[in-house]
Amino acid sequence: MRILLAEDEKSLSRAVSAILKKNNYEVDAVFDGEEALDYLSAGNYDGVILDVMMPKKDGFAVLKELRASGSSVPVLILSARTEVDDKVTGLDLGANDYLAKPFAAPELLARIRAMTRSSSAQTTSVLRFGNITLDQTSFTLSSPTGSFPLASREYQMLEMLMSNPHRLISTEQFMDRIWGYDSDAEVNVVWVYISYLRKKLSALGAAVQIRASRGLGYSLEESEKQ
Repeated sequence: MRILLAEDEKSLSRAVSAILKKNNYEVDAVFDGEEALDYLSAGNYDGVILDVMMPKKDGFAVLKELRASGSSVPVLILSARTEVDDKVTGLDLGANDYLAKPFAAPELLARIRAMTRSSSAQTTSVLRFGNITLDQTSFTLSSPTGSFPLASREYQMLEMLMSNPHRLISTEQFMDRIWGYDSDAEVNVVWVYISYLRKKLSALGAAVQIRASRGLGYSLEESEKQ
């Protein structure tokens, strides 16, 4: 999953980014409200962590413009402003949750899981397809014969595929969601990670396969031999 972090305190931004990346999120960090809106208009995010007191535009103004544009991306406000009136304002403007600073990392992660799970109407942290499962809490791929912990980008690619079985996902969609629209990575990196995933699926005796459609993308399908 890809998260936009809008926090002007750079030491806190680095700390939150490190927490998220350690837990297999991709993070774009911005430091003022105008930059946050620019990224949100150009990027494809699964969630936003939004500070209130930022330069150029504060978090409430960003949230108001975001919702006025029709975006339903989940938003968690992370703020030192802890008065009830501030929380009410944020939630009434369309925030999904409001977490006061200082905070504990496990609570931050739990709230992100909750708001992104709600936005995709999921009620479980385990994805299933064929004879494989993907645990979205431990980032583990399993089959009846064993399991593998997945690296961050392996996990994110397989999560996209398992959330959309039988649906073609283009190389550009993978690049945008996982590496970011302004990434310097070459597009062949997608093929490299697809190759890693295919090897793991094969080692687990998975009854599914990642099928390539030339020029169109990749899809997760049941294996022809069951």
